[in-house]
Amino acid sequence: MHPAILLHKPANLVLIGPMGAGKTSIGKRLAEALGLRFVDADRELEQRTGASIAQIFDCEGEAGFRRRESQLLAELLANQRLLIATGGGVVLAAENRAALARGAFVVHLHVSVAEQLQRLARCRSRPLLQRPDREQALTQMAAIRNPLYAQVADLHFDTESHGPDEAAHLLQQLLQQHGVLT
Repeated sequence: MHPAILLHKPANLVLIGPMGAGKTSIGKRLAEALGLRFVDADRELEQRTGASIAQIFDCEGEAGFRRRESQLLAELLANQRLLIATGGGVVLAAENRAALARGAFVVHLHVSVAEQLQRLARCRSRPLLQRPDREQALTQMAAIRNPLYAQVADLHFDTESHGPDEAAHLLQQLLQQHGVLT
């Protein structure tokens, strides 16, 4: 039998953090181990709109994308027993931070900018990285977003030196130690 998230905090687990932190790869493995349904919010948004994140950015700008992201987050948090991997910028909106605080146990997956650069070296699909100085872009995003991640997170987990399998296993142990899992 899989462990379940306790109901003293709403019964969803949400992974937040910067791009390249491992929210999707760790999230899939952790969801399977915990018997939760995994939802990658960006992929869900792409499926629902029939457009890639890059296309949404092109057509509606970042503001349009963020509106759609907020609507989807609210809908997902109305469910139970989900493990949700959010987009890295979900914390930018105060309404999203409030919804996360109310509707989930939130884990901030942290990774350094140097590690992000390595993990995302071949990635060309992320709209906010489509610029010549990726390091500067990631550094600027970290300066804005890291305090917001810290504000909403119930638990912080550094993914820097862990592959996805090891990270999922260690995170499961941490969740058990913190009394999140039965």
